[in-house]
Amino acid sequence: MRFKYQALDAQGQELNGTLDATSLREAARQLQQRELRVLQLGQAESSKTQAAAGKPKPRDILMVLHELTTLLESEVSLIEAVESLAESSHPPVLIQAFADMAAKLRQGENFSSALRAAPLGLPWYLTQLVEAGELTGKLAQALRDGVAQMEYEARVRDEMRNAMIYPVILVLSGIAAVLLIFIVVVPRFANILKNRHAEDIPWLAKAVINSGMFLNEHLVLLASAALGAVFFAVYFLRQPHWRARLQDGLSRLPLLGIWIMEAETGRWAAMLGTLLENRVALLHALELARQGVQLPSLRARLDQVSKAVRSGIHLSQALHDNDAITPTGHNLVRAGERAGELPRLLKSLARLYEESGRVRMKRLLLLIEPAAILIIGGVIGVIITGVILAITSVNTLTL
Repeated sequence: MRFKYQALDAQGQELNGTLDATSLREAARQLQQRELRVLQLGQAESSKTQAAAGKPKPRDILMVLHELTTLLESEVSLIEAVESLAESSHPPVLIQAFADMAAKLRQGENFSSALRAAPLGLPWYLTQLVEAGELTGKLAQALRDGVAQMEYEARVRDEMRNAMIYPVILVLSGIAAVLLIFIVVVPRFANILKNRHAEDIPWLAKAVINSGMFLNEHLVLLASAALGAVFFAVYFLRQPHWRARLQDGLSRLPLLGIWIMEAETGRWAAMLGTLLENRVALLHALELARQGVQLPSLRARLDQVSKAVRSGIHLSQALHDNDAITPTGHNLVRAGERAGELPRLLKSLARLYEESGRVRMKRLLLLIEPAAILIIGGVIGVIITGVILAITSVNTLTL
């Protein structure tokens, strides 16, 4: 059993920690032997109880996998490495997961099966690489490649998310400014114009004031409709089918489409290169890499590529015939096949697409930011113009 304590040492310094003991009395005895005066002593929560509190964070998973890979590369046996992580200071859910894996390894189960059953939310390709590493005797290298692929995908997601933070803030700020004008400023002029002749009021002023009054009168209804639209949008985007269809539609747009297509192709090339580097058969590697592609149109073309390779056509030719890759990518794959360095050149292609994606991301942001500023500024300008026309019309009618 594990106990948590709070005590004072001989110098009066407060200490906090945990210790293993068979009973509460035994724990108190151990603390007394260490010349500590006990302030609080109680049983610590078990790893299972703490693990139920939540899922591990992606960065915690990457860190613990890095440690496991480092231990294996240092020629520590698999069972010792897993048991060492089960006794580490990582989050409780990870400690419990590795403790369960250690128990399964002690029972004779292979590591890939134990890792697949762990509640860590690992990507599908990691267990495939681990299984291939077990077959080839290069488990550490396979695990290192899988972690590198996870880091690559996390880096792409973070870059896309960070790139959209400023445009989203800009758009939301503009919407908030427009709503503030409609809700606070515009209604102040409604009473002024209430007794005026409608034909003497400019149409833009009437449109702005009527819009503001309509928004104020139905504010709760419109806010509920907006929240409902956001809720349904989030719900549909969480459905893999609808999310894939949306991405497929966006991939057909002029600038954004090329960016999305290159990102997907780069992910596919990196995954295929990693699988081939770990001695996975080409046909099986093509099928596994295709599973990681989210765009239905690209996945369909890659499916045709797999069928063509199965019939005896070279991979580079199959990719070219099905228009599944750019001319630059086709040349690299063809050179890799001829030189016997296909895995290395596929990874080079993935890095090339990654760099190209960064450049296109910057270009897209250069278009989004000024466009958002112009649109929001134009809307606010129209509203202010309508308000000014309303004021001038009042002065004209008064005269």
